[in-house]
Amino acid sequence: MNKINLIIRQEYLNRIRKRSFLLMCLLMPFLFVASIYAPYWLSEINKSEIKEITVLDYTGLYKNMFTDMPPYRFNYQAIDDPSKNTKTVDAYIIISDDLLQNPEGITICSAKQIDRNFKEHITLQAEKYLENEKLASYQIPNIQEIIAASQVKLNISETRLGENDKYNYPTAEIPVLIGIASTFIIYLFLLLYGVQVMQSVTQEKSSRMVEIIISSIKPFELMTGKIIAIGLAGLTQFAIWGILTIMIILMSTPPIGANTSPDSTLYTEIISQMQIYPFAGLLTGFLLFFIGGYMLYASLFAAIGSTVDNESDAQPFMAPVTIIILFALYAGIYSAQNPEGALAFWCSMIPFTSPIVMMVRLPFGIPLWEIILSLSILFISAFCCIWISGRIYRIGILMYGKRPSCADLLKWIKYKG
Repeated sequence: MNKINLIIRQEYLNRIRKRSFLLMCLLMPFLFVASIYAPYWLSEINKSEIKEITVLDYTGLYKNMFTDMPPYRFNYQAIDDPSKNTKTVDAYIIISDDLLQNPEGITICSAKQIDRNFKEHITLQAEKYLENEKLASYQIPNIQEIIAASQVKLNISETRLGENDKYNYPTAEIPVLIGIASTFIIYLFLLLYGVQVMQSVTQEKSSRMVEIIISSIKPFELMTGKIIAIGLAGLTQFAIWGILTIMIILMSTPPIGANTSPDSTLYTEIISQMQIYPFAGLLTGFLLFFIGGYMLYASLFAAIGSTVDNESDAQPFMAPVTIIILFALYAGIYSAQNPEGALAFWCSMIPFTSPIVMMVRLPFGIPLWEIILSLSILFISAFCCIWISGRIYRIGILMYGKRPSCADLLKWIKYKG
């Protein structure tokens, strides 16, 4: 055990002292925050660019159909050739027929590709205008007021009932956001640091350093120490990312267009909903599935690294593992729409997909027995993978030249020497 602790300490310190580790710790939070704020900044830039739209109405019926709304400004002019003045006009709207009789009597002409948002904006305004015109044609007194008074809007809350607890979920947006965010974090961790385990094993093997190391420590102890050390380094990096990201967001100005003042209705609704969720339980579940999934996949990557002489030879072995992780990610995303469905349930029980898929389901308050069963299967499978990978690792780490076949791997697992 002392030797494993020594490997963990040395490997961990070597990684956190690297400049690349420190650089990523500092840069990633800024990149993450920038990716959140950038859409607001870009949308504000687009709003400042006024687009001139000329309306050519051949019917003379629709002089007030379109109203100015940033970034669009509408200019009504006499009938003219739309090919003229294309340098100063961004687009033409040509109305050639009575739209109540012929809905296809309107066309948009532009020298450039028509923006989809612009087309939707035009369509909504035109449809609203024509609806009002059609209602007015019925000549029913106060018809607009009658329709407005008859409209009913419901705010349906979702209540989850358990044996001892009752959780009220006004909307499903927050559970989905929490689940998707947790899923992506675990997906990135498994892929990023699992590959780092493989690279570390391959580098030691190719440099022949491992031959010196295993003269004083068992191969299984070396593999276990390496897996734990890289996992701890990854957790350290993610903790730094989380703390710095929260600090940057709190110290920065809210995104343009986002109303986050305490008096804001959106702000109040978000705070009230956030107070409902048992974050302590979610964090505990996240850490357990995080650890179990990393142990399982890191042991597989360590076994792959021990069977090849360089990283390029590892690609055929990595492909199946990478495909499984990608499948788990997509299964998790689709499970967010139906966390109680068959896909979500079975993928949260299969150990190769459960660390990712279960994180989508946890915020929705699934039964406790499903969580316990999933964790039990995951950790039993992880320890089995570590045992199998350890038997492959002890022989593969000293084998050079020939790439092992599946039959060779089975012999290594069964070998009792």
